[in-house]
Amino acid sequence: MDADSLRELMVAVSEGRVAPDDAMSRLARLPFGDVGDALVDHHRHLRQGAPEAVYGPGKSPEQCVQIVTELLTHGTGPVLVTRTTDDQRKALEAAHGPALMAHTSMLWRVPSPWYSGRMLVVSAGTADVPVVDECLLALRAHGIEAQRITDVGVAGLHRLLSRVDDVMAADLVIVIAGMEGALASVIGGLSGKPVIAVPTSVGYGSGLDGVTALLAMHATCANGVTVVGIDNGYGAACAAARIARAARGAT
Repeated sequence: MDADSLRELMVAVSEGRVAPDDAMSRLARLPFGDVGDALVDHHRHLRQGAPEAVYGPGKSPEQCVQIVTELLTHGTGPVLVTRTTDDQRKALEAAHGPALMAHTSMLWRVPSPWYSGRMLVVSAGTADVPVVDECLLALRAHGIEAQRITDVGVAGLHRLLSRVDDVMAADLVIVIAGMEGALASVIGGLSGKPVIAVPTSVGYGSGLDGVTALLAMHATCANGVTVVGIDNGYGAACAAARIARAARGAT
């Protein structure tokens, strides 16, 4: 339940359109609903202004269905599931119908876009695209439509230079890169807007499954670049959405 839904319920009770007992039944599921192995958070939007998300790994298809059913039945906002398996996707689509898909993420009840700025997701290589897709769908769950630019890593810097006007025009840039993660430093040195760096596990042996890119991004000489965890496109999207919501509140 989000703030608007709660306000609407309170008004309906005050006007006699909803009985107090019916309202109590709905509010009884706040702040969470118990579905056995999971305590499903219905209070997140009220606390944070952000939708709930379901992390797929480690959950059975049946558990995923239970959690999503709870969110769709007793909530009004978008429902996002990340890092799903084939079996989880089959079970979820059988129970709830097709979702908007991006790589292994699924989204039901896509919200209308509200962000009027220019947000950009940039990747160093085509191999980083799965993380790009996760990031973009998570942004959609937050009501943000971002542009994407892929395969402009520093191994061919002229590719990025051909899109530098797009980078400079963005209000916020999410940079997704593996190998040595140098693209985050390059864009962080060009743009004065918020830059969120996502290291990926793309790379050969000395890339250490993304650890090299992670450390390089943390050690960047481009001051003010923010870094999230390895392959964490979802986390980068959440950080970007917080910045966007804060900027909207400030204006």
